[in-house]
Amino acid sequence: MSTQQLEVDTAPGRPVVRMMVLETDKPHPETESRRGTFGEILHHHFAKAGDDHDPPLGIETDTRYVITEKGGTMPKAHEFDNCEALLITGSVYDAHGNDPWILDLLALLKELWLKHPNMHFSGVCFGHQLLCRFLGSEIASAAPTDWELGHCKINLSPLGQKLFQTDTPEVHLHQMHQDYVVAPPTVESSGDLLAPGTKVEAWGHSDHTKVQGIYIKGRVFTTQAHLAFDEGMVKRQIQMRVDGGSIKDLEHADRAAETAEMDHDGDVAAAAILRFFHDEPIE
Repeated sequence: MSTQQLEVDTAPGRPVVRMMVLETDKPHPETESRRGTFGEILHHHFAKAGDDHDPPLGIETDTRYVITEKGGTMPKAHEFDNCEALLITGSVYDAHGNDPWILDLLALLKELWLKHPNMHFSGVCFGHQLLCRFLGSEIASAAPTDWELGHCKINLSPLGQKLFQTDTPEVHLHQMHQDYVVAPPTVESSGDLLAPGTKVEAWGHSDHTKVQGIYIKGRVFTTQAHLAFDEGMVKRQIQMRVDGGSIKDLEHADRAAETAEMDHDGDVAAAAILRFFHDEPIE
């Protein structure tokens, strides 16, 4: 079933960011019963970031579940006419795969990219990888036993420190991926989607993954890590992948689950992406 729900978090006089979330997976049933779909979870996460922003920002979130083979619906480009921002969620699917809905989503991204030159694109995990693929990056798979899981340190570049508005050289976020972006896209790899001279930067790296996210001024800000995961979500999502057979190193999975309760910088990441959506300058 396709989710087409508009959620609004505004107050009189607040500027409003209008975001479309494309859901490319469904959370664990217990997570969904407690916190909602991935789109709803992200909405509330960004709403908190909007409340904490100075001055406060409102957030309107429209969601679409887009896996058409499982009852979803791929939206049409005109449905984004009033959106400043698009975010693609994480997924158990491979961003380098060629499932029909993935190819349809890539086609939609191209149409939106060309039709809406001021739209801001973001993605989490699968969404990060798919946007990089869209712009010509190679997406590869690590060994089945080589997942980046749980609470992880991400080393920030000077750009990353500016984006996250921190003087510290690192942030900590929850990870859950085997696939990774080999290198950031380039003007040449994008097939004319990026104008000559466009600067594409990786804002951070970890010991496991060289590209933890990319940034293109006014266009793209992605993150390999999950900014909205809480302790219960981390444990349940790991268990889903263990039960499904994709995570094969059970000791690694257990160690990662034990880190689920550790403090992380998801609120800092949400605030950074919200500022990007609001088209605020980097200082």
